[in-house]
Amino acid sequence: MMSDITLGQFFPGNSPLHRIDPRMKLILTILYIVVVFMADTIVSVLAVLLLSVLLIPVGNIPLRTVLKSMKPLLFIMIFTGLINLFWTKDGILVCSFWIIEIYSAGIVQAIFIIVRIAALLLGSTMLISYTTSPIALTDGMEQLLAPLSRIKIPVHDFAMMMTIALRFIPTLIEETDKIMSAQKARGADFSTGSIIKRAKALIPIFIPLFLSCIRRADELAVAMECRCYNGGKGKTRMNVLHYKALDFAALALVIVAGVLVFFVNKVPLPVFLLTK
Repeated sequence: MMSDITLGQFFPGNSPLHRIDPRMKLILTILYIVVVFMADTIVSVLAVLLLSVLLIPVGNIPLRTVLKSMKPLLFIMIFTGLINLFWTKDGILVCSFWIIEIYSAGIVQAIFIIVRIAALLLGSTMLISYTTSPIALTDGMEQLLAPLSRIKIPVHDFAMMMTIALRFIPTLIEETDKIMSAQKARGADFSTGSIIKRAKALIPIFIPLFLSCIRRADELAVAMECRCYNGGKGKTRMNVLHYKALDFAALALVIVAGVLVFFVNKVPLPVFLLTK
């Protein structure tokens, strides 16, 4: 399961998504999240999901990798869908068993929530994680938030911390997988027993992982001090960021998608497709 987590991984390439300015990618990600939450009908949220799926061939990211990234959140998606399935009591009664009643609005609401989470995860990872290097993300975040430095907000430090955190996610996942394999070889069991027993079985994982995080943080701090790192003061950049026509085309596409979602939300739907 740990090897299925692909958050923080960057896949080098020269696709249109890779060539978009990192500052624009951050803006597009925020706008995309707004568009996802604007979609309040099953039809509009499916349209947003279709848009995010189209980003996969555009970004030239392997489909298998994208599906693996969805696997760790599959339980959360199903659990959230089941809660909406059994708790929504509007629409047509589909079936009834004991104290469980399933209505048509509950089915639509469950599908709606699952699709919304999938679209949110897929679109944001395609725009930020998979197609943007940590260095480019740092530069983009720092330059985008540069006006805040005038009111004494440490923008460079904030951008550096965010980038280091994203960079070390795959490393910590790999470290956790190695520790779990080592503990299993010593006879540890993480898959059977009560919840309390499973939680106690994770202690031999968390302690060495916590110590490893401290050690890596200390080594990184020493390495940065040895290279005379002093923050963003007097810093120059090898690659100067410039907005291109592709960036504004991508911005226009997301804005058009938001407008279309707004009008699709106004389209009257059959009763069995209503969530409330």
